[in-house]
Amino acid sequence: MGKSQLDGPIGSARNGRMTRSPPPTILATREGPSAEVLNPGGKSAVCLVCEHASPRIPNSLSDLGLAAKDRHSHAVWDIGAAEVAKALADALDAPLVASRVSRLVYDCNRNTNAADAMPECVEKIEVPGNRELSDADRHARIIQVYVPFRDLLARTLNTFASPPILVTIHSFSPTWFGKPRDVEIGLLHDADDRLAKRMLASARKGIDTRLNEPYSAADGVMHTLKAHALPWGLQNVMIEIRNDLISDAAGAARVASPIADMLTSALDREAVP
Repeated sequence: MGKSQLDGPIGSARNGRMTRSPPPTILATREGPSAEVLNPGGKSAVCLVCEHASPRIPNSLSDLGLAAKDRHSHAVWDIGAAEVAKALADALDAPLVASRVSRLVYDCNRNTNAADAMPECVEKIEVPGNRELSDADRHARIIQVYVPFRDLLARTLNTFASPPILVTIHSFSPTWFGKPRDVEIGLLHDADDRLAKRMLASARKGIDTRLNEPYSAADGVMHTLKAHALPWGLQNVMIEIRNDLISDAAGAARVASPIADMLTSALDREAVP
C-alpha cells in the first residue's frame, strides 16, 4: 500500500516546512462507531463476524451518488447476513463483531491496498462517490472505518480463554452478470480447510451446500480469515448464503438453523478423539 494511506494525507510545503491537513470526517460523532460487538459475553468457542452487515452510508458521503434503485442493493451490503449472524449469535451464545458502515465506504473484508476496498463499480452498479478518491479520502476511510473494525475484532478474539474459532457470515446475489448461481450455502476456506470440510460433512440434505462456491481464496475474499485466523492457527470458515433465501426475517431464521447445526456438529466431531 502507499505510505500515505497509513501515515496520513499528503501535506503541502509552506515556508520550507511540510504541513499536514486534517483528514476529512467520515462518521459524525452522532453516527456512532464504525463497528460493534453484540453478545460480548457469549460463552461459545466461536467468534462470529459480519463485515458487510450494514447498508449505512455516513451523511458526509451523500449516498456516494448511488442511483435510488441501487441504494439498498447487494452492492451496498450483504442482504440478510446480519440477521443470520444475529440468529447464530443467539443459537450458539457467541459474540458477534459487525460493521456498522456500508462496504462501499470501506470493505472491511479487504486489505487496504485492494482495488475493491473502495470500489467504483460493483457488478453493473456504479459508485460515483468512489471515483478519483484522493489519498486523504482513502486514508480517512481506512482510519475511521476499517481500523476500528479490525482492532475491535482483534480485541474480541483476545478475550477468549482458549483459541477461538472464527466464522464470518456473508451473502451473495442469485445471479452475477446475468449468470444464475444454484449453490445455496458456500463454505469457503483458504489454507485451513478443517472446519469447512467437517461442516460440509454435516450439511442438511436438501440444501445445496458446496465448498469454495460461489467464491474461493483466488477471488481475494479471505482477508479477515488471513489477517485474524491463519497466522495463529485458528480454525475458521467463511459462510456465504444466497441472499434470496434470507431477504426477510423468516428466511434468515430458516437458514440460520441448519448452519448452527453444521457448526455444532463440526465442533463435536473435532472433540471426538
